[in-house]
Amino acid sequence: MDRSEDKKALRRQLIEQRLNMPDRLHRAELLQRMMRIWLVGRPDTVIGAYWPIKGEFDPLPALHRWKEDGELLDQPQLRRIGLPVVDKLHRTLKFHAWFPGCPMEEDAYGIPKPKDTEVVVPTLLFVPCVGYGVGGYRLGYGGGFYDRTLAQLQPKPYTVGLGFAAGFLPNMEPEAHDVALDAILNEMGAVWPMSLDDD
Repeated sequence: MDRSEDKKALRRQLIEQRLNMPDRLHRAELLQRMMRIWLVGRPDTVIGAYWPIKGEFDPLPALHRWKEDGELLDQPQLRRIGLPVVDKLHRTLKFHAWFPGCPMEEDAYGIPKPKDTEVVVPTLLFVPCVGYGVGGYRLGYGGGFYDRTLAQLQPKPYTVGLGFAAGFLPNMEPEAHDVALDAILNEMGAVWPMSLDDD
């Protein structure tokens, strides 16, 4: 079995494991809290995220709360949330404004995306992780959309992977095209970059 087949098998195993976690809702609630705490003090006004599929953690409730918090701080219209829309020609992602109740439609992969909302440019991007390892590397679904997008986005957004603790891969080896994330959060807290204060 070659490396790509190994990764396909690993993806299937991790997705199956995630879908069958008996306490997934509880872990998701913990990660919602971690995400909200992590966002405190961030200067970003436009954050990109994703619509959850296949048992992924849903970042949108925490982001909606972040947007509402901005409005309470007398910053109306300043905080924006963007969801990815596939650029079929370049096989990259653009981010379109999202808000609860905005019109949605399915993309070519059956994933809901905002319909006819404006393009936004996130300075912070939350990325879903099927799995993740040391160094800030993630295992995605194998399409390469995020790697291609991050390689060309200017200015490059600060990138944060979101996943459950069960997705940690201690022996994960990145490939040449893999782009490391700046941080990774799971329901236990920030797992990348590693804390130096663990004495």
